[in-house]
Amino acid sequence: MKLIPDNFNAVIFDMDGVLVNSEPFYFEVERQNFEKLGLNISDEEHQTFQGTATDLMWKRLKTKYKLPHSIPELVEMTNSIVSPYFESLENIEPMPGVKKLIQLLTKKGLPLAVASSSYPDVIALILKKTDLKKYFSVVVDSQMAGASKPEPDIFLLTAAKLGVSPEECLVIEDSTNGIKAAQKAGMKVVAFAGPGSEFQDQSEADWVIKDFEEMLG
Repeated sequence: MKLIPDNFNAVIFDMDGVLVNSEPFYFEVERQNFEKLGLNISDEEHQTFQGTATDLMWKRLKTKYKLPHSIPELVEMTNSIVSPYFESLENIEPMPGVKKLIQLLTKKGLPLAVASSSYPDVIALILKKTDLKKYFSVVVDSQMAGASKPEPDIFLLTAAKLGVSPEECLVIEDSTNGIKAAQKAGMKVVAFAGPGSEFQDQSEADWVIKDFEEMLG
């Protein structure tokens, strides 16, 4: 595909599974937490939460499985492992090819943003340790937006902060929930079929790529 069609004036990146290969790590942390709570959750059900905020995942599981814990307690089970893990890393490698794409988009003068369901401290850590922070003028998390993906709030807020209309934005996502959210916002979507996206339905995306090199042509 052409790098970016002429009718797009901004590009919005998801973080987990797009900028970095972090989805397998989250999946394993959550799986361990499910076991601690005695929850028998299939991989198929687990994959339906990919791309959503941690608190939304726990709200749904608390309701379905009648968990006695509070949502903050459940969220802390995840964050108490995730944040220290990323903090302990000296640096984090970006997804292969994504930095080159970001640099080319920057040279074209397109404003770039991150719209992620991760928590603010984790987003900040990953952007810092991948050395990608300097390329993004706007960073939005689901706490800022209110509703999590698959609702469109996070993408609509990101577009507003970029100063462009939703129709002018191209989104790069990997999860079913993220793709749905972007399309509800009226944005076109490139689905990245990278590691960790094997169980995600990307069929509704406008384009699907397996390698960021495909966007450099």
